[in-house]
Amino acid sequence: MTSPVEVADLRARVDKALAVFLAEQSSRLTGIDSSLTAVAEAIDDFVLGGGKRLRPAFAYWGFRGAGGADSDQIVAALSSLELVQASALIHDDLMDRSDTRRGVPSVHRRFEARHTASGWRGGAAAFGDSAAVLLGDLAMVWSDEMLYTSGVGTAELMRARPVFDEMRTEVTVGQYLDVLTQATADTSLERAGKVARFKAAKYTVERPLLLGAALAGASSELATAYSDFGLPLGEAFQLRDDVLGVFGDPAQTGKPAGDDLREGKRTYLVASAFSALDEPERDELDAALGDQGLDDAGVLRLRALIRESGALAATERRIDELMTASLSALAAAPMDDDARDVLRRLAEAATNRTV
Repeated sequence: MTSPVEVADLRARVDKALAVFLAEQSSRLTGIDSSLTAVAEAIDDFVLGGGKRLRPAFAYWGFRGAGGADSDQIVAALSSLELVQASALIHDDLMDRSDTRRGVPSVHRRFEARHTASGWRGGAAAFGDSAAVLLGDLAMVWSDEMLYTSGVGTAELMRARPVFDEMRTEVTVGQYLDVLTQATADTSLERAGKVARFKAAKYTVERPLLLGAALAGASSELATAYSDFGLPLGEAFQLRDDVLGVFGDPAQTGKPAGDDLREGKRTYLVASAFSALDEPERDELDAALGDQGLDDAGVLRLRALIRESGALAATERRIDELMTASLSALAAAPMDDDARDVLRRLAEAATNRTV
C-alpha cells in the first residue's frame, strides 16, 4: 500500500535529483569560463526556486501504476521533465515580455539588469533576450542529458524515447501556435482549445503519464487509459491556469494582476467572452487585449466584461466536464489501485488551485 510519506517524499526526491544534476552542470560550465557562473546560477535558481513538480509526479505514478518498481534512477529520469518545463517557461516569459516569474525577475529581465548594472556595451534588453533564448535552449538540451544519464536501463530508455521526443515537439509547436493566435487575433474556441492542448495539456499530464508507462513496459490498454485520463485533465489544468491569469491573486500567482490580458492571450476564457459579448463590448475587449500599458482600472473593466459575458462560468463548467471525463477514465484504467488513488488526488490538486 502507498504510504502518505512516500507520496509526500517524491517532491523532495525530485528536488534532490535536480540539485545533484545541476551541480554537475555548474562545475562543467565554470570549467569552460568563469563568466558562465551567472548562467549556471540563473538556471539553478529558476529550476530549484519553485514549481509544483506535477510532471514528474504524474510520470512517477504512471510508472508505478503500470507495475514499475521504485528506484532513485527512475526518479532522476523523470525529474528531467522539470528541465523541459524550465525551457518552456523561460521562452514563454520572453515571448510574453513578462517581467516576473514566481515573484522574481524573469530570466530575460535578470540578464537585462545584469547588463545595465555592469555598464556593458549594446542594448541591455537585447542582451537579456539573447540570454533567455540560450538558457531556455540549454535547459532543453540538459533535459535529454538528465534522462539518459539517470542510470535507467537502455531497453527502458529506448521505449521512452519516442514519448519524450513527441512531447518536446508538441510543446514547442504549441508555443508557436500560441504566438500565431495572438498575432492573427483568432478568437475561436476551436483554436483556443488546440493551443491549450498542445502548449500545455499534453506535456503537463498525458505525455508524462505515457513516459512513465513506457519506462515500466505498460500494456497498450493501460497507455490508452492514461491518455483518456491525462488529456482532459491537462486541458482542465490549462483552463484553470487561464482563469488565474486573469482573475488570480498576484500574491499567490507571482505575476501582476491581469498579465494574460496585457499579453493578449486568446485563451478559452477570452474566446468564450468574444462569442458571448455584444458587438460594442466585443470591440472594447478586442481593443484593450494585448495593451501592455493596461492599468489596474483597465484590468478591472476587462474582468467585468469577461465575467458578465458568462465566460468565467462557462470556463468553470468546462473544467468540471473535463474533470468528470478524466476521473471516469482513471476509474476504469487497468492499474494498481494505490497509484490510481494518488493520481486522483494529483488531478484534484491540479485543477482546484489558486497558483
